[in-house]
Amino acid sequence: MNVLLIGGAGSLIDKMIIKLRKEGHRVYLITGNKYHREHYEKVFEQYYFDYDSENLTEVIDSVDPDVTVYMGAYDSNFSWREEQKESVRFSSGMMNILMAYSMVHKGRFIFLSSQDVFGKNYEEDIKEDTPLFANGFKGIALAQAEELCENYRKNLDLDIKILRLEWVYTIPKDRKSIDNICAEMCLKAMETGYIIVNGESEISMLYESDAVEFVYRVIRTKKMRHHIYHLSSAQAVSEAELADLVKQYMGEEINVVLEESDMGRVVLSNKRFSVEFGVSVFANLEQIVKKMAGYMLHHKELFVSGDDAGKSAWQKFKEKTVWFVSAAIPFLENIICFVPFFMLNNRAVGSAYFHNLDFYLLYVLLFAIVYGQQQATFSAILAVAGYLFREMYDRSSFAVMLDYNTYVWIAQLFILGLVVGYMRDELRIVKAENEEERRYLNRQLGDILDINSSNVRVKDVLKRQVIDQRDSVGKIYNITSALDQYMPEEVLFYAVDMIAQIMDCPDVAIYNVFNDTYARMFSASSKKARQLGNSIRYREMEEVYDEISQRKVYINRQLDERYPLMANAIYDNDEMQMIIMVWGIPWERMTLGQANLLTVVSYLIQNAVLRANRYINALQDERYVEGTKILHTEAFTSLVRAYRKAASRNLTECTILQLKIEQEQFEKAGYELAAKLRQTDYQGELADGRMYILLANTSHDDAQTVRKRFAEAGYESEIIELDDKLPLSQGK
Repeated sequence: MNVLLIGGAGSLIDKMIIKLRKEGHRVYLITGNKYHREHYEKVFEQYYFDYDSENLTEVIDSVDPDVTVYMGAYDSNFSWREEQKESVRFSSGMMNILMAYSMVHKGRFIFLSSQDVFGKNYEEDIKEDTPLFANGFKGIALAQAEELCENYRKNLDLDIKILRLEWVYTIPKDRKSIDNICAEMCLKAMETGYIIVNGESEISMLYESDAVEFVYRVIRTKKMRHHIYHLSSAQAVSEAELADLVKQYMGEEINVVLEESDMGRVVLSNKRFSVEFGVSVFANLEQIVKKMAGYMLHHKELFVSGDDAGKSAWQKFKEKTVWFVSAAIPFLENIICFVPFFMLNNRAVGSAYFHNLDFYLLYVLLFAIVYGQQQATFSAILAVAGYLFREMYDRSSFAVMLDYNTYVWIAQLFILGLVVGYMRDELRIVKAENEEERRYLNRQLGDILDINSSNVRVKDVLKRQVIDQRDSVGKIYNITSALDQYMPEEVLFYAVDMIAQIMDCPDVAIYNVFNDTYARMFSASSKKARQLGNSIRYREMEEVYDEISQRKVYINRQLDERYPLMANAIYDNDEMQMIIMVWGIPWERMTLGQANLLTVVSYLIQNAVLRANRYINALQDERYVEGTKILHTEAFTSLVRAYRKAASRNLTECTILQLKIEQEQFEKAGYELAAKLRQTDYQGELADGRMYILLANTSHDDAQTVRKRFAEAGYESEIIELDDKLPLSQGK
């Protein structure tokens, strides 16, 4: 299933991505921010687009999602510090997202809202059909977004669901990730030593992992009875009780201060959701608060320090000084340039050649052209001051003030300066607009290139999947059908190899089930796959047995080191014949999709394995010396060849023992030694006419124990290497 997530980086969306990937879904992401490349969990494809982008429709159309989830109230792109501004951005973004979704008209759209749409006191738990009563710009914006979703759903017949999540909380990683009331209380306790709470307020907290699980239920469910659901723990707790928990785990020196507020009891009822989906919360509030307080105390430096962490008073003063100087530079330049122009103007007065040249006018025009009206005005003021100062050399200030030429000159100076400055500002505005238009067109071009390159990447990935056919039933069948070409004795060895190849996991083991208690290893692809040993009591592995006995694939979601990460059983006539155990699968691939893949592989190799076993059982009379468990030379040679070949590929280990007895003692020895061998061990003759014992899954060191048992029974033996000198008959 293709799932498109829309929202900024954060803990909630990361957990959502991990959950969807674990369940085998393909996840796409629209970040909602063109320029900030924040860290997200790995997704199939990521799109850096603003919510107001004109290309959202093309993005959604190229993704072709089955489900689109907009984080809404939990979108980290909106900080809600300046609620009025953020509400405008949120509403416009919501409109554009819904417009793009409605134009594509594909799949389900899920909007995550919150308890903020209810802003007053409710004596009973709030149901989904309770009229909205929002306080504050955030609540109003969310309420408008819900109404917008409802209008689109009714008028355009769209599959839109609204999920109201109540007081979602989690353990923050640092100060910036604090976004819930519990973490805020812990922070206040560390910073100030006291917590101010509303004594009348009563809320219900929902842990982030539970919220993700609830949302996933909505994502995967095809048919739903309603279009609005409350996702809540429905476990009411007062702010005072919550503060007492924080105080308990943060330290007794913390004080809790109660204050009165208009906010009363706001607890969402989850009855509709729990009845339809049959789920309940798992997290314990007290335990989470304990972990949160412990983590924040242990990493206090990440939370108590603000943006100026580690900065001394001198560094702060220096930063402010740098800002002030950078702002004052144009004025300083103006004053510095005024000095030479003032001197030039004084020298020009009375000069035969330069007395008609107005240096002050040139000075004002220079700054009007370079900086615009603001600096033109400042330079004109300086020029007027300089002019008046020079005129007062020869005349009194009263005479200068009464001279109309003074006012004509001042008017001329200001008019020219302001007009030129205005033209400079207008040209700068036109240039900026042109530059902005150019950047806009470049962004549009960049968006188109991003969409195209993303589509090319997706196309290439899908193309490789089609070409490689790695996970297709046809490809798997072609691989497993190759088992038919092997000898019956070799089938199980290469079944392990093929499972490892198909599951893309190097650690696979197959155990043969011999009775209701024991299963013995037949073959394994690595040392890690042999970690349970050569013989296991499979019924004592309760979690594994409970699943495989019901013909289900066991998935070790708790990562219990005692058990394999996946296991499945092969049956014949309702009797368990073999157990396949898989180790070393990455956590993100322990999904329902991988479990289904193991089921398919097991069914496909089952025919070859069971057919080989039936073939061996059918020819039992021809393979064994009459009345004994000793294999004829041809049958034993074929078996030894299979084990030697498998051992060379590290699929098994075995030891060959040669008995130091004469041929007339074979029958007696075979009868007496059979009781000292396991069901997986074999007796037989080779081309040299001697009797041999094949000990399956046994090293040379382990074989010493068997040799001692044989010696006690009066039969000496020696270990024979599995090399070319082994006396095997010609042929297969």
